[in-house]
Amino acid sequence: MEELLLESLYRYFVQPQIDTNTNTIIGYELLMKELTEEGWRLPKSFSAIDPQITADLLIETTKVLSDKVRRLSVNVSREQLMTTTISEAIIQSQKQIYPTKLVVELTEDESPTKYSNEEVKEKLNYFLDRGMQVSLDDVGTGINHFHNISDLLPIASELKFALQNFSKKFIDKSMQQKIHFWHAMSKEYGLRLVVEGVEDKDDHKLIGKLGVNLKQGYYYSKPQLLKLPNDCCLY
Repeated sequence: MEELLLESLYRYFVQPQIDTNTNTIIGYELLMKELTEEGWRLPKSFSAIDPQITADLLIETTKVLSDKVRRLSVNVSREQLMTTTISEAIIQSQKQIYPTKLVVELTEDESPTKYSNEEVKEKLNYFLDRGMQVSLDDVGTGINHFHNISDLLPIASELKFALQNFSKKFIDKSMQQKIHFWHAMSKEYGLRLVVEGVEDKDDHKLIGKLGVNLKQGYYYSKPQLLKLPNDCCLY
């Protein structure tokens, strides 16, 4: 029985996004993890998780956080985006946290099924019509390279650049050029640019010098487990 619990228990961890100009928390990203024998770990495959589990957990979690910040961000792959159960849970979550905005972060993960940008855009517009925002996550990696997401830029509100997705240190000039590129795209389309994966003071200062004020990473706060109301005896 204990093994079954360890294999099937998922919870969201929350990590703040910081505006370093004002030193304030502007939102929280929800990061799903699985409880394993080694502790809380990222699931090996988000697509393999029962969509109903993801949907129920999202609704419970957003209910707890609804009065904490202006924005809550949730990672959604293209496969999850097109899954009716999860789509409906996203809509219900936005309803229950209003006037807080739910930001749908479209991840860079490849999906088992290939979806066209038109299909993805249609679903994202469905969310926009219901008061949500769209973030393009991990830009420049996976399926979220510029040529794959350029059609989605006009409907987005945010770009996220993840330092941790690259092997080179941020001090490397090629890394800074990538930031310059996405900063330019954010200016051109009027989008927020969040740099995540900021782990030390040097990265914090350098990103600020490049004109980016919205940041996320261990330097500010590690993701914290968000316990749900009935969790007291689970772990």
